[in-house]
Amino acid sequence: MSEEMLRVASLGKSFGNNVVLDDVSFALPAGASLAIIGPSGCGKSTLLSVIAGLAPASCGSASLPLPWKTAFILQDYGLFPWKTVRDNLALPLQLRGAGRKERAAAVADMLKELGLEGLEQRFPVQLSGGQRQRVAIGRALVSRPDLLLMDEPFAALDAITREHLQNLLLHVWQRRRMSFMLVTHNVAEAVFLGRYIMVLGGRPATKKLWLENPCFGDASCRNSDAYFSLIRSVHEVLEDPESRSAEAAQS
Repeated sequence: MSEEMLRVASLGKSFGNNVVLDDVSFALPAGASLAIIGPSGCGKSTLLSVIAGLAPASCGSASLPLPWKTAFILQDYGLFPWKTVRDNLALPLQLRGAGRKERAAAVADMLKELGLEGLEQRFPVQLSGGQRQRVAIGRALVSRPDLLLMDEPFAALDAITREHLQNLLLHVWQRRRMSFMLVTHNVAEAVFLGRYIMVLGGRPATKKLWLENPCFGDASCRNSDAYFSLIRSVHEVLEDPESRSAEAAQS
């Protein structure tokens, strides 16, 4: 049996009297990926925040083995506009107390790995959306996290750039084998990038579906019966009125 990277047990989260998550449980093996999908407002981002330690659980737990490191990529990239690409990439190492030579070597490797060479002196405003997202990915990876959390990292990108960065993320995973969790509204993206797929829904949100995905990372699978079966299974749960109640409540 694979070692677990993360175990979430009967997790619930409330904000005052508003219960957002209720009794969510799952386990993620080390080196695996999980795509989380569900209606807007169902608590997907909240779940990531609790796992990252940015918000406390109201009940239950989210536990990782020690020692461990997590990194979080936000929807809006989270880059500091007054820092260059080089300085944005180096920031996690600087905060950890790494020396100048260590930071320079790690940043140089990351620039090369993500195809950002030649852009190190630019500021975020001087970059395209895809380039900014590469920097955000690089900043998250430079400290070599055990678990990478991503909240709709490709949502603001055009389709071609989005597909390119999906492939880039997969290639980085193949080299590093870190665990990662991805929140998305895109079913095809979930099927491509999630070794496991979880659908959240309802109000409060609960786990509506958990799938092990045989098409993970396999572009050639996109015309197979297994692929279309996965797509149908996810859509059926998403279109269920009970699953969409969180989205309706926001309207």
